Amino acid sequence: MQASRLASRVAAATAVAGTAVLALSVPAFAHVTVQPEGTAAKGGYAVVDFKVPNERDNASTTKVEVALPNDHPLASVMPEPVPGWNVQVTKAKLDKPLTMHGEKTDEAVTKVTWTAADGKGIQPGYFQKFPLSVGALPENTDQLVFKALQTYSDHEVVRWIEAPQAGQDEPENPAPVLQLSTATDGHHGTANAKDTADRTGNAAAATDSGSHDTDTTARVLGVVGIVVGAAGVAYGVLAGRRRTA
Repeated sequence: MQASRLASRVAAATAVAGTAVLALSVPAFAHVTVQPEGTAAKGGYAVVDFKVPNERDNASTTKVEVALPNDHPLASVMPEPVPGWNVQVTKAKLDKPLTMHGEKTDEAVTKVTWTAADGKGIQPGYFQKFPLSVGALPENTDQLVFKALQTYSDHEVVRWIEAPQAGQDEPENPAPVLQLSTATDGHHGTANAKDTADRTGNAAAATDSGSHDTDTTARVLGVVGIVVGAAGVAYGVLAGRRRTA
């Protein structure tokens, strides 16, 4: 009897422990993220996608607001049309003008808002991508933090605004973070002017050196040919005299 009770208690404890492990292993809910289409290189331009999942079972996402970083303003921001959604781009004056393509601009995009045109939005169990063309990306940081607001059809607003911190656990409502890669000549389209000049100078020097070596070799071969020819003529004359004698 006691053995039976002990077995029952062990089974119950095992079940509780298994449930606890299962609860701890359940993945965190998806959140708003941003990823580049290809590469987001420092100093260049990129197309980035804001991925917005619907986390509710009884409501749809009807509005998405993305605030652009004010510590690294982006002067050029262009949204790609998304079927079923209206988009609004908000700009503001800058305290310090930006230089783009050799010209200064005193305003930058601060927020982009997408609103469901038909009222349906993102249905439960689905997600939607919202593409943006952005640039020029800053060269003095490794990442850009965007803050996003997600509004549901029942008027609930989820604020994805907490910036992740290195060495700490992910916050409950993390903000979308865009990682920037190191700039290369390929991303800017042209090589560094100094590097180009150095390559050109080195190529010219190599050509001049090659031409000089070729000229010297030709001259040496010419002299050798003359010497050999003269020796042949002398030998012929001496041979002829011996036959005559």
